[in-house]
Amino acid sequence: MSLDLTIAVSKGRILQEALPLLARAGIVPEEDPERSRRLILPTGRAGVRLVVIRAADVPTYVQYGAADLGIAGKDVLLEHGGAGLYEPLDLGIARCRMMVAGLPGATPAPPTRLRVATKYVTTARRHFAAQGRQVETIKLYGSMELAPLVGLAHCIVDLVDTGGTLKANGLVPLELIAEISSRVIVNQAAMKMKHDPVKALLAALADAAGVPATASGGRAGAGGGG
Repeated sequence: MSLDLTIAVSKGRILQEALPLLARAGIVPEEDPERSRRLILPTGRAGVRLVVIRAADVPTYVQYGAADLGIAGKDVLLEHGGAGLYEPLDLGIARCRMMVAGLPGATPAPPTRLRVATKYVTTARRHFAAQGRQVETIKLYGSMELAPLVGLAHCIVDLVDTGGTLKANGLVPLELIAEISSRVIVNQAAMKMKHDPVKALLAALADAAGVPATASGGRAGAGGGG
């Protein structure tokens, strides 16, 4: 197994907030990831390269060893389940909350079956199952706030940053599911076979982010808290 390291990073906000941390760790892509058409980007740190992909794909690339490490939101990791992954480092970037939200007073009490619109189907089912409540989940990919307004669902499960979009559409936060931030995940085999370079890279990232790193971390996707 090569000792070179590949890091998978989510596009969008996570990439924008991760790039300064990566730079402080000596990981500067040789081309601008936002402009380059290349899918694999060498960096200024010897033996380290980046792949910039869709957020939902990061855990899969790391789980199957196509990337040794990844940077992904906790929301994605909760939905993925964390199989084959360690989660040794919380970078503390791209912070938000995963919430249940809906119209004030419009969520029916049990035994009425709750209809929930979300792209986080697994996480939503797990959350309500822990309350002993059966739900019907409706998978949507965008404009989640519309679902309660047109009667498609009683409530939604989605990420909330400032809450402005909820307020603009007459919705309110109902329950907190998890505090969300971006985490570093590591392939379990890479942690063993490439232990020294992985450990050095984690230490550099932890120092850049000003946060502690553990030797391996817990299984990614475990738990519901931040």
